[in-house]
Amino acid sequence: MRSTRRTTLRTAAVCVGTAAVLALPVGSAFADASAAPQPAVQPKPARVFVTTVKLADGSVAEVYKIGDDHFEADVFAGSTKRDTLVSKGGATTYGQSNGLHVVLQPNGTVTSWMEVGPKARPGVKRESSVRIAVPDGRIAKLIDGPDGKRVAISTPNGNRLAAIDLKHPSAQNDGWTYRIVQDGKRVKFVVIDGKGGGSSWVYRFDGKLIEKYTAERSAPRA
Repeated sequence: MRSTRRTTLRTAAVCVGTAAVLALPVGSAFADASAAPQPAVQPKPARVFVTTVKLADGSVAEVYKIGDDHFEADVFAGSTKRDTLVSKGGATTYGQSNGLHVVLQPNGTVTSWMEVGPKARPGVKRESSVRIAVPDGRIAKLIDGPDGKRVAISTPNGNRLAAIDLKHPSAQNDGWTYRIVQDGKRVKFVVIDGKGGGSSWVYRFDGKLIEKYTAERSAPRA
């Protein structure tokens, strides 16, 4: 019986020792894993300031170089950032806001322009106009556009009185005559004072007075 007890205890001791030996490599494996080098975190490329460019509407673009073939432009209106344009890998970038067009080239160059109105079709003339005060106190709006030259007559407060063009070249109001006259290649606007004896004023379509005729008044009969 004594011999059996000693054998049992010895066997148990061996088993405990074996468990301790087997546990060591497992612990070592976790230690090695935690000590293994981790992948390095790549630093973010720095934005290097290049220049400030004044844009067509008075705002500015601050240009930065990030790396080879990589530029960015921050567009500011005052202290407010409106947009950031990014040119990378040789690409040209466009931006647009409230009629302002901005282009960032692959070399970091910035250009801009403003829209001035609807684009005219090729070969189609844009309309222009000028307002003048004529001698009778009325307002004449001289208009030159794709449909030809025309004149709109109105009172100073905006009430429209008449409209004339080369197809309907004459109109009258309160003794005054308004007329469009073709003079060779030029078109003139004429105002005639019918109440005052026929004095007349001749205007170019840019609003400039170029001729004036004063009617002679006959002496009153005795």
